[in-house]
Amino acid sequence: MTPVIVLVLLATLLPLLCAAVAKSGFDGYDNRDPRAWLARQTGFRARAQAAQENSWEALTLYLPGAALAIGRGAEPATLAGLAGVFLAARLVYLICYVTDRATMRSIIWLVGLLATFGMYLVAL
Repeated sequence: MTPVIVLVLLATLLPLLCAAVAKSGFDGYDNRDPRAWLARQTGFRARAQAAQENSWEALTLYLPGAALAIGRGAEPATLAGLAGVFLAARLVYLICYVTDRATMRSIIWLVGLLATFGMYLVAL
């Protein structure tokens, strides 16, 4: 189960990666009011912030599915495969979001969602 746990941990770090991209360069960054600063951003910073928000949202479905699958004793190789697909899809999703590739981003988002549903299925 260790590879699965590592993959799940890496997936939980993705929103932080997005935050780092959104704040990269710290062009006038105001740590006293970071949300207002982020709300004024445009271009890749705004898209990275949106990707961060979506990443947190994705985790609300992904983490319970992973926990249920682990708890129910799902086949480790199958679960690791699904967790790996989710992680890879979310990484590509983030790249697509930041680089403004909307159609590809939506397709990749669906791949990650299907991997998440797969975890629920193997938990059954």
